[in-house]
Amino acid sequence: MIRVEISLRLPNNAGALAGVWQLLADERVNVIAMALDASARLRIVVDNHVRAAAALRERRHQVTKGDVLMVVVPNTPGALAGALRLVADAGINVEYAYSGAGDTASTATVVLGVDNPMRASAMTGL
Repeated sequence: MIRVEISLRLPNNAGALAGVWQLLADERVNVIAMALDASARLRIVVDNHVRAAAALRERRHQVTKGDVLMVVVPNTPGALAGALRLVADAGINVEYAYSGAGDTASTATVVLGVDNPMRASAMTGL
């Protein structure tokens, strides 16, 4: 399925990530998936990207939005392999990915950053 990913750079200081999370909590926005890299680039998929982006912009964060491919797979060894094989067989390059699931969760959510998420979804059925 296609979802909107919000991306922003955090300041390099203690509490920056906690501040974003508190802001989203105050706005009653649930984070579905997140990734934070060493350059302080935060990528998030949330349940209400319009509200989240507006709240972040109000706090002077420079926010970009873009489509990503989100896949939900069973939380079992090798479950993602089939989905990734579909993507590869369609000639689609995965530029970045992140995921998460709890130890006892029955499914895992995987976010795939690809060049053309709509085409990728159409070609793979994901």
